[in-house]
Amino acid sequence: MSKRKSDLVRGYFAAFQAGDRAVMEATLADDFTFTSPYDDAIDRTTYFERCWPNGKLFRSMTIERICEDGAAAFVLYGCETVDGKSFRNTELHVFRGGRLRSVEVYFGAAYRNGVFIPPNQSS
Repeated sequence: MSKRKSDLVRGYFAAFQAGDRAVMEATLADDFTFTSPYDDAIDRTTYFERCWPNGKLFRSMTIERICEDGAAAFVLYGCETVDGKSFRNTELHVFRGGRLRSVEVYFGAAYRNGVFIPPNQSS
């Protein structure tokens, strides 16, 4: 029996937050790609080099909603960074055979101490 996509998404987020590389390695398909405003369909190796270390920058990541659609799921989540910035993003997760094939990240607005941070000032 295959897992629901929402369970797979929760597992992905839990592994990222925990820094559990072994679980993440088992989660991602061999031909996994990751796309964000900074990354254009980078491969699995580049994901682990470029994105994986950023997990330590987050104080919390809270899944707010997951919507499943066939082999895919959209997830809306909120984050708080260790330096006090907060934001919400949406991601499209596409699965194949119970493994994560691709992630596309869509950035939301960022805030610090409840004040909106324009994109060109978000660092």
